[in-house]
Amino acid sequence: MTKKIFIKSYGCQMNVYDSDRMAELMGGEGYEQTEDMTDADMVVLNTCHIREKAAEKVYSELGRVRKNKQQRTENGKETIIAVAGCVAQAEGEEIIRRAPIVDIVVGPQSYQNLPDVLKEFNTTGKPVIETEFPIEEKFAKLPGITANSPSSFVTVQEGCDKFCTFCVVPYTRGGEYSRPVAKILDDAKRLVDQGVRELTLLGQNVNAYHGESPDGKECTLAGLLEELSKIDGIKRLRYTTSHPRDMEDDLIRAHRDNPLVMPYLHLPFQSGSDKILKAMNRRHTRDFYIELVERIREAQPELALSTDIIVGFPGETDKDFEDTMELVETINYASAYSFKYSSRPGTPAAESEEQIDEGVKKQRLALLQKRLTEQQKSFNESKIGSQMTVLLEKKGRHENQLIGRSPYLQAVHLETNHATIGDMVDVTIEGATLNSLKAVINTSC
Repeated sequence: MTKKIFIKSYGCQMNVYDSDRMAELMGGEGYEQTEDMTDADMVVLNTCHIREKAAEKVYSELGRVRKNKQQRTENGKETIIAVAGCVAQAEGEEIIRRAPIVDIVVGPQSYQNLPDVLKEFNTTGKPVIETEFPIEEKFAKLPGITANSPSSFVTVQEGCDKFCTFCVVPYTRGGEYSRPVAKILDDAKRLVDQGVRELTLLGQNVNAYHGESPDGKECTLAGLLEELSKIDGIKRLRYTTSHPRDMEDDLIRAHRDNPLVMPYLHLPFQSGSDKILKAMNRRHTRDFYIELVERIREAQPELALSTDIIVGFPGETDKDFEDTMELVETINYASAYSFKYSSRPGTPAAESEEQIDEGVKKQRLALLQKRLTEQQKSFNESKIGSQMTVLLEKKGRHENQLIGRSPYLQAVHLETNHATIGDMVDVTIEGATLNSLKAVINTSC
């Protein structure tokens, strides 16, 4: 009898990718993925440690998982509980102590061992913790990647060497590691054979990619994008997330010269204050960031830019926050992710004595998000009347409605009786909201 697995993913796109790979791994063990936790023989929470109060949210979710397990036990059904991801890596044994219902704890660089860990638990009946960092072995042990959509993620780089003072990634994901070009090309060709038209290259610090080429030389991210663009069937290329310090000249040129590289870039600046940037160990200044954006926009005038911003970092004054608001005005973003600073145990910023009052952080975040929302709405409305190509990815809520993505990563809704998921269609934009565009297919299509 086929068993079922429920996987809930938190946080970044890398976690979404990891969840998909875990589902593939467990599929080889006879587990079928389900969207209904009450129907699952195994529940996996794939956690993120970046967002505010991440660990506490996991423990809160485990409370709901515990109730589900109790109900299943009363009906004579066994349920195995696993916690994966960055909270698993950071908390380790603490998870087992605080939530005894957890059977397995597995980190983001060791989830490839999940089948073996499950067998160990089934044999001993005792909780198993697997949080090693064998990054290269990780990809060697994962099964062949499968596609769930015409647009797919491919991990090309993991870990980070930047050690921003607010961030846990170097501790939970390890140091920077770039996968060999040949392995990535194999993944890409496999996905194309399954109908994928668009690839998004993933990395904690993706533009730090320096993988080994088949000839033994080092390949930059721009070089990798060029190699991927040679694969017949790939129509679009994206990458995320980038660090300003690693935005090299050849990657900027790729936005100008490689027609498959979409005119969209996620480039976090985090703070507009040089004082705060230094305290964050970001290793760039506001002027450096502004000049970098100017160079990129000169190469690709159609670029849509998104970013990450933290408010209320320890020591942030009203003037520092004003500097952030001024930078937002200077750049003018198509979209952005903004957060109140939240301390992460073990990071230098958590030890600062200059923590900001929560009320102040909340007020600053509200002001920032109001302006970012206005910019996003303005950007979307600027596309009304324009023509663009949309990759159709899924069905909408209404009959004959399909949803795709614009070159600028906006969701685009349209109605059609002819096009299907996976098609790339030329459309005219007729309307815009904060989060999406409305379009009609051009009559010539």
